[in-house]
Amino acid sequence: MTTYAWVIGARGLLGSATSAAIARRTGWVLLPADPLPWSDDTALVEAVSATADRLLRAAATDSANWAVLWLAGNAVTSTPPAAIERELHQLRLVLDAVGHAAGSLGTAGSGAVFYASSAGGVYGGSVHPPFDEQSTPVPISGYGRFKLDAEASLVAFSRSSGVSVLAGRIANLYGPGQKLGKMQGLISHLAKAQFSPKPASIFVPLETMRDYIFVRDCAELVLDCVARLLTVTAAEGRTEVVKNLASGQAVTISNLLGHIRTLAKSQPNVMLGYSAEASMQGLDLRITSTVWPDLDRRQLTSLPAGIKATMDDVLTHIQSGG
Repeated sequence: MTTYAWVIGARGLLGSATSAAIARRTGWVLLPADPLPWSDDTALVEAVSATADRLLRAAATDSANWAVLWLAGNAVTSTPPAAIERELHQLRLVLDAVGHAAGSLGTAGSGAVFYASSAGGVYGGSVHPPFDEQSTPVPISGYGRFKLDAEASLVAFSRSSGVSVLAGRIANLYGPGQKLGKMQGLISHLAKAQFSPKPASIFVPLETMRDYIFVRDCAELVLDCVARLLTVTAAEGRTEVVKNLASGQAVTISNLLGHIRTLAKSQPNVMLGYSAEASMQGLDLRITSTVWPDLDRRQLTSLPAGIKATMDDVLTHIQSGG
């Protein structure tokens, strides 16, 4: 069955990769949509309502499924509480508008909403890694608590609207297209530092362990998970799912620096330092998944190949004056 998809955050790292993956995928149709007016809540609700109505009507006309993929958001670990609260508020506004459209058109049963959550955020203080979906989330930052609140809002939306939902707890995402001005994305910042006199700053121990998933691999996994959710919904009705999206291959920062050294044929341009925010970073964040594990059995981009692609993209960006 055909699936019409609307990507919220289509200009971001994961959003752009997922939009491209939808365009390549047989049976999926990407809904053209303008960026949402985030600076004005009234205009935001109006835009979401109009776009959701257009999405659901197109799907209904073709007796197709529909999916809304929330891949937006600017919050990171250092984001102030007021800005985090605003992002949560706007997520709820968007969900309410989508739920209203689904209720008005009677199409809740043929749709799904995906929310991009954060494995690092929710498992920051959890114990006994590797962490799977049965691990108890223990956020140690406002950002992590925000992600759990957002997941709770997603579930509340599902139960009130009848729309199936999936919270994808994504590991450390990296790859071409990451915004270098955003304080996020260690691999991109290490890559940028190799082409700049300014070193990348590292404020956590070099034995800090993270799971890195290449953005194009993650985009394909997101779509496979949404497709599975729609299949389960057709057979069993409204469904709520939490799934970790990760490579399953965690490495230390020392490992990353070793890859940079090999690829650049020079010493990594880094500076070790201290930051109070380091206390909001877990030391060992190995991630695995026990939900739909068959979807995780796939050929993934190797870390060296992914870092090389990221370095090439950063260099192109710098050379173009971007």
